Amino acid sequence: MSDEVKYDRHYRDDPAACGAPFAELRAFCDGAEPGSVLDLGCGQGRDALMFARAGHRVVGVDVSAVGIEQMREVGEAEGLDVEGVVSDIRTFEPGARFDVVILDRVLHMLPADARDPVLARAMEAVTPGGHLLVAEGPKGMIPVRASVERVGWSLVIAKANRLIARRPGP
Repeated sequence: MSDEVKYDRHYRDDPAACGAPFAELRAFCDGAEPGSVLDLGCGQGRDALMFARAGHRVVGVDVSAVGIEQMREVGEAEGLDVEGVVSDIRTFEPGARFDVVILDRVLHMLPADARDPVLARAMEAVTPGGHLLVAEGPKGMIPVRASVERVGWSLVIAKANRLIARRPGP
């Protein structure tokens, strides 16, 4: 079964399959000035919608057309600035930079050889002075933390399973 089919079925069965946003991401969202957000592997838009409700312009990307449609429907009903893109994050090219880029529990779902390239593209998509928000299991967080530290990003939050890093810049 392809990822698309698996997640489409999962999201159809449960309109809130991923639950509520993590506390660290919610706290960051609550304190952030409105800007642009890219949510890679957004699923049904849990984080994307939270940021859009806080006044951010959001692009959510996911392989599941069902998840994207559910996010779009909520965004439209609430009058939110949220765009949904059906795409595999392994091949998605952002085409712009964003103040915040989110990878919430998606890296571990990718084949091992795809994780570093996806993370590198996500980091490149962050504006100078912007933030990368990652939620991942403790084992998966080790290479994420190493990557952001290697290029001199500041760690705002660095827990075993959550990371918020700030790209150097204004």
